[in-house]
Amino acid sequence: MAENRDALLLDAFADAAATIVEEYDVVELLQSLVDDVMAIFDVDAAAIMLLDPRGELELAVSTNERSSFVGFLQLEDGEGPCIEAHVDGAVVRADDLASMHRRWPRFAAAADRVGFASVHSIPLRVAGTALGSMNLFRSAPGGLDDADASAVQALTNVATIGILQQRTADSAARVERQLQQALHSRIVIEQAKGFIAHTLDVDMDTAFAVLRSYARSEQRLLADTARAIVQREVPVPTVVPR
Repeated sequence: MAENRDALLLDAFADAAATIVEEYDVVELLQSLVDDVMAIFDVDAAAIMLLDPRGELELAVSTNERSSFVGFLQLEDGEGPCIEAHVDGAVVRADDLASMHRRWPRFAAAADRVGFASVHSIPLRVAGTALGSMNLFRSAPGGLDDADASAVQALTNVATIGILQQRTADSAARVERQLQQALHSRIVIEQAKGFIAHTLDVDMDTAFAVLRSYARSEQRLLADTARAIVQREVPVPTVVPR
């Protein structure tokens, strides 16, 4: 089990590091990052917030609808661990609901409603440049141990460096366009998820799994696949991944 976990972690680092030397799709990079973190570490959901051109945080990617919900609530209320981690440029954690209630009452109430009991937020920040934050949620009290917390931080840093390196290599404007495209892509991805969920009579998490599986099988970008489904250019996929 440990060997498999180590192999998954090495693969995750390799994928993140590839952004330094290769062209990449920001949506897929960030979605893979949160998926890898959830698969490797003791967390039940993850989400990433990104700064938009106006300097405001927006939800970019998430692993499930529960993490999306609490992410949107933080943005609406203007408080929560993801915002605090981004603003302070430091890791923010609360290992139980009591800690969350003391710091962010509305966030804590929402987290409790959807079954989250602890949170760990990591800034996407390198050398004074901030892009947003990654938020990890657990259904049980207690935080990541020191080794896991360090590994998640390192993985997040590599992905952030990849994005910033592309900014240096090409231009800040190009990366800003990429990040903005990632935020816009989420809209069409959500539309496609809703369309698939309605057509197949499945929940939104399953609909997203169908969408990603289909995009990979067709070797197409996630956002392009979602757009094609919404615009009726391709049929709704019917195979639900196990």
